[in-house]
Amino acid sequence: MTEKIDLTEVNNAEVDITAAAAVEGDSAALPSGIAATDPSPDVPETGSVASIETPLTTDQLEREGDIAADYIEEFLDICDLDGDIDIDARNGRAYLSVKASDADNLRVLSKPETVNALQELTRLAVQNKTGSFSRLILDIGGSREAREAELAALVARAIARIEAGATEADLPAMSSYERKLVHDIVSASGYRSESSGEGRDRHTVITAA
Repeated sequence: MTEKIDLTEVNNAEVDITAAAAVEGDSAALPSGIAATDPSPDVPETGSVASIETPLTTDQLEREGDIAADYIEEFLDICDLDGDIDIDARNGRAYLSVKASDADNLRVLSKPETVNALQELTRLAVQNKTGSFSRLILDIGGSREAREAELAALVARAIARIEAGATEADLPAMSSYERKLVHDIVSASGYRSESSGEGRDRHTVITAA
């Protein structure tokens, strides 16, 4: 018996007008250097036949981070929000973290849907400057840590279903980055996982080891 696990996410109804415009693709509210367009396509996971890519150097990743930081800084100015931006480069990706001494200052922008939308827009801004697809990861106000906790809880629910007699458990569709996190969590729990489906329907299937 296959179990389908649903993931309930926080409602994003409180996004302010500027952030909402970014989510909806309103180019009038976007920082310079990027036009409203569809989100960038997902990158195939490591191990996929289609995922043969030339890894970026540390210098290239740091340049991505600098471009992204400029973009996010301009966006924060538009929203009249304060935030400190940290840049890191590891595991073949540039990581951008936005923090504020007052947690409430970034509360609206740290909503999961808003972070994902801003991440896609930031990747496009980087791509416009570098000419290469970006796999940059954006964190706002600890949003990624919160998401990792959600994924861990989701995996725990899936494993509980398997222990109760299900042969496998399908998780909702996710990005390659989130599926990689799920694979790591599942492996650490002593179970097996693999990705299934194509494009935006690609998701993780968990089975007993």
